Amino acid sequence: MPRPDAPPPPPSGPPGASRGIGAGMLALTSAGPLAQVALLAVAALVLWVAWQVLEPTPDKRLVIATGPEQGAYDDFARRYQPLLQAQGVRLELRATEGSGENLALLRDAGSGVHAAFVQGGAVTPADAGSDGPQVMSLGSVAIEPLWLFYREDSARRLAAGVAPDKLAQLAGWRIDTGPKGGGSGPLFWQLAAAGGLPAQAAGADDAVSGVLKLVQGQADALALVSAAEAPLVQYLMHTPGVQLLGLAQAEGHARRFPFLRALTLPRGTVDLAADRPPQDLPLVATTATLAVRTDLHPALVQLLLQTARQVHGQPGWFQRAGDFPQPSADELPLAPAAERYYRHGPPWLQQYLPFWLANFVDRMWIVLLPLLAALLPLSRILPPLVTLRLRSRVYRWYAHLRAIERALEEPDADFAALRERLERLDLQTENIGVPLSFTNELYDLRGHIHLVRKRLLARVAGAAAVPAAEDQPAAS
Repeated sequence: MPRPDAPPPPPSGPPGASRGIGAGMLALTSAGPLAQVALLAVAALVLWVAWQVLEPTPDKRLVIATGPEQGAYDDFARRYQPLLQAQGVRLELRATEGSGENLALLRDAGSGVHAAFVQGGAVTPADAGSDGPQVMSLGSVAIEPLWLFYREDSARRLAAGVAPDKLAQLAGWRIDTGPKGGGSGPLFWQLAAAGGLPAQAAGADDAVSGVLKLVQGQADALALVSAAEAPLVQYLMHTPGVQLLGLAQAEGHARRFPFLRALTLPRGTVDLAADRPPQDLPLVATTATLAVRTDLHPALVQLLLQTARQVHGQPGWFQRAGDFPQPSADELPLAPAAERYYRHGPPWLQQYLPFWLANFVDRMWIVLLPLLAALLPLSRILPPLVTLRLRSRVYRWYAHLRAIERALEEPDADFAALRERLERLDLQTENIGVPLSFTNELYDLRGHIHLVRKRLLARVAGAAAVPAAEDQPAAS
């Protein structure tokens, strides 16, 4: 019978299993489910804390301010929707009057807007120093020319039939510049002031109303800053009686205003068969910026940039395939996550894993690696502790069994009391709870109790035989 105070034997295992990862896994397996549950609990606690601190998963809802309906920004956002939905993000569109309102919504912490399209030249010094959430750029996503459409009959009536090519020639014309909250009006009147055109108050309730006023003759000209893909631009390009003004001083305007660039709409670009336009037209253009609040989750920044690459990376009238998005940040600072994207591309894990899983690993690896490094030693330390604890449930009863055995050797031993103690001990050991892997320890204890019982019965029988032997001579 083993000594009750003897230390528990070490877990058995193959040679060399006491070192390295194999030893930890062997010990963890032999320790039973309790050690495994303990390790999992520690890992779950660490992961929960890391989850709260690192926020590895962003919200699955994104609100973007688009500008007027049927405009270029509205068209862009609608093309974003199915691509983001495929990644589990629901994109909600917020129609606005234009870039001015978009910036205001981004800076309003309670607006619920996370991203917006902003026209170049719309950011003022006052915006840069305003209170509220700061706004950062994800880069330029499209070229936005200043489209100056005019009616042919207005040119015949107001300019003696001469097609205008300078802003100063539009003096006295009824010029619509879109809604007050849009970016077309502020940009046009900046150029008009530099070009000698007096300012006037003329604007529509929305971009669609401005187009209708031009087509119906209620306006002589319309200034519209928008991407070439915008439905309204495409509509006016093919409207009879409406022409596009080529700005002869385009290069001069671009030199004066740093957020502008001079470009050319080549002859026949709109319609080769109809030869529209009939000659190269010089234009000035700004760029559309995809802006976000600084507190937007970095994973959503990455996802927005990848979506922008699919939507804006196609060739167009003024760009080649892959030109957009590009990391230009003339007026708004470039977001750090966007800078990493332009420098290194999308995370390589997203080439092999779904977006959410790749983002989780990318955000959590800084915790997962130290956690793995900590769990390996714990897998060697914790199982022996658990083994000792489980065996102590059995071994502590050996102290009682040895006390009974020692009392049995006393000359004046009370066999009846010792038998009662032994039976009570046997009954108590029936309720010891141990995993199946430790039942051999329990059955060893039960076997040792049985051995002591046999010894006790032998002592009782021996004690009863001694008086009987002493009485036999007297009887004879």
